[in-house]
Amino acid sequence: MEKELKIYADLLRRYITTLDKQFLYRAEQISNVFIRNEVLPAELVKIHLKAMKQENIEINKQATYAMDFLLEAMIAYGVAFENYNLIKEEQLMLKNEIQIAANMQQEFLETELPTSEELEIGALSMPYSQMNGDYYHFIKNGNGTLGVAIADVVGKGVPAALSMSMIKYSLDSIGEFHNTPREVLKQLNRVVERNVASNMFITMFYAEYNSNTNLLTYASAGHEPGFFYDAKTKTFTEIEAKGLVLGVLDHTDYTEHQRQMHSGDLIILLTDGVTESKYEGRFITRDEVLEVIKKFMNLSPENHVAAVYNHFSNLDAFELNDDFSIIILKKK
Repeated sequence: MEKELKIYADLLRRYITTLDKQFLYRAEQISNVFIRNEVLPAELVKIHLKAMKQENIEINKQATYAMDFLLEAMIAYGVAFENYNLIKEEQLMLKNEIQIAANMQQEFLETELPTSEELEIGALSMPYSQMNGDYYHFIKNGNGTLGVAIADVVGKGVPAALSMSMIKYSLDSIGEFHNTPREVLKQLNRVVERNVASNMFITMFYAEYNSNTNLLTYASAGHEPGFFYDAKTKTFTEIEAKGLVLGVLDHTDYTEHQRQMHSGDLIILLTDGVTESKYEGRFITRDEVLEVIKKFMNLSPENHVAAVYNHFSNLDAFELNDDFSIIILKKK
C-alpha cells in the first residue's frame, strides 16, 4: 500500500494548503481503491496518521489524543462491521435455502384441479410467508367419487410446512383405498398424533362427492366452517360440522354429514387465514367475506376464488396474518 499511501499523503497536503474541493473528490477515488483492497476503517486511520507524519503536518497534544481515540473506536468498529457482514451472508444463505425448500414444497404439494362432468372447481392458496402451512388436495376415484381436502397447520414457517408435507403423503396413501371422510380423518389423526410435536395441531375438512347420487358426504376435524349456497332458495348457510383437531388424542372418531347437491349449488371451503386477515387494523369478519363471495357469484369457481383474494389484497390497508386458502365447488 506504499503507492496508495504516497498518493493519499500528497492529496492531504494539497487540500490543507489550498482547500480546493477537487482534492476531496480525488480522496473519494482513492477511498474506492482502499475498499477494493478490503482496507478496514482502523487501517485507514493509520494511513491517515502516517500521511500526516510524512507531510510534517503538526497537531497539538489534544488533537493527538483525539486521533488515538478515533483509532481505537475504528478498531472496534472494524470488528463489529466484519461480524455484521458475516451475519448478513449467513442470513442470505439461509434465506436462499428456505426459498429452495419453499419451491420444493410447492412442487410437492401442488395438486391439479380435476375435471368433472358434475362439478366446476376453483382453488387458491396464498402463503403468509415463504413456506405454506395450508394445503388442499383432490382425490379422483374410478367409482365416480371425488375426494376434497382442505387443511391448516396451527403454526407457521418450516415446522408447519414439514407437517403439511407429511399430511399430503399420508392422504395420498389413505385415499387410494376409497375411505369415507370419517375414516380418512380417523387415520390421519393417528398419523399426526404419533408423528407431530405435541404443541402442533392440524385442522382439516374432508368431503367426498358422489357423481352417481349427487351426494356430498363430509366431516371436519376442527376446521374453519365453510358455506353452502342453495341455488333454489338463493340463500347461504354455514357448514355445520364439528370434530376434534388432528393430533390431540390417538383414538378420535368423527361425525359424517351429508347434503344433496342440485344444479347451481355452491360449496365454499376456506382456512382461518381468510378471516384472520386484517383491514385497517381489525380482523375481517365472516360476514364481510361472505359479502365479497356474493359479489362475484357470476364468475366461474376458478375466477371466483381469484376475485375474492384480489378484492382483499387490493385494499390499501389489507394485511395477511396467516396463509389464505379458499375452494369453491359448483354443481353444474
